[in-house]
Amino acid sequence: MSQTPLQHKSLLLLLTLVTVAFIWILLPFYGAAFWAVILGILFDPLQRRLQLKFNWPRNLTALCTLSICLVIAILPVIIISFLLVQEGANLYQNIESGKWDIAGQLDRFKHSLPPYFQQLLDRLGMGELDSLREKIVRGALQGSQFIATQAFSVGQGTFKFVVSFFVMLYLLFFFLRDGPELVRKVRIALPLAEHQKRRLQLKFSRVVRATVKGNVLVAASQGVLGGLIFWFLDIPSPLLWAVLMTLLSLLPAVGAGIVWGPVATYFLFSGAIWQGVVLGLYGIFVIGLVDNVLRPILVGKDTKMPDYLILISTLGGLAIFGLNGFVIGPLIAALFISSWALFVETRPRPQLPLP
Repeated sequence: MSQTPLQHKSLLLLLTLVTVAFIWILLPFYGAAFWAVILGILFDPLQRRLQLKFNWPRNLTALCTLSICLVIAILPVIIISFLLVQEGANLYQNIESGKWDIAGQLDRFKHSLPPYFQQLLDRLGMGELDSLREKIVRGALQGSQFIATQAFSVGQGTFKFVVSFFVMLYLLFFFLRDGPELVRKVRIALPLAEHQKRRLQLKFSRVVRATVKGNVLVAASQGVLGGLIFWFLDIPSPLLWAVLMTLLSLLPAVGAGIVWGPVATYFLFSGAIWQGVVLGLYGIFVIGLVDNVLRPILVGKDTKMPDYLILISTLGGLAIFGLNGFVIGPLIAALFISSWALFVETRPRPQLPLP
């Protein structure tokens, strides 16, 4: 049916208004909807395999896939989050009560250094450790207090958290069951050429799987390995350090070494030689090699983005979207590159004169 220009513009205006309104009412649960989409993309291959192998009804297959997703991906994150809040509260109490004497350990570390390093610290303006010690103690108190206060925040927002959690599970069930049909409808609605739609869909799916399976799983593996060695060496709050190493491992050019490296150095200069050697060798040959071993397996070469782009998009995503920015930032960056690549391909190339 043909439309007049006025009718076409009116329809576009209506679509814009209702789309903005729809996004507006979803904002309170954007995190639940976002992770339902992400988990739906990740577990869609499993859904397809179960469907082909057992030929169950779609509802039963989606419910089975949802149960597997709940056990593998969701419940461990919830349990670790609550344990982290509890450990942060204990750390804050130990620092505030003086049970963990950061100031004394800092003084002992300085005096255990060779005279050359002590003179180097003096020349760099770090010889007077009073102000540095005060900043470290204040920072440790503020960080542990922030984690400790999350227990109260979680308690206050329990109802909202529970509602968001079940909204995510509800949406995830339907995304798993009706995912191919939803994707088909979105592709039909997009005013692009068929090969462009196909390319954007493949890029979106690959980037999601690369970001979550690759970056997040590799970082989680490094955090778990770091937490285990910290627990073995009886370092206080190993779970807290494991989570910190996981978060830092998500950032290129940073990594978990910024945590275990200074701790190993402290052990070596404070007289705990075997602990320092074990932690250093473990960090280099176990934690450090995880990235080189697992990432090529979990991430395809065609989804690899430059490290500087991953770094800036991850930091920007964190600043805008919070913890969800670890996935949203690199995802937007990858789609940005793909969209501009499609645009450049559709532009007519100028005919350069032959020499």
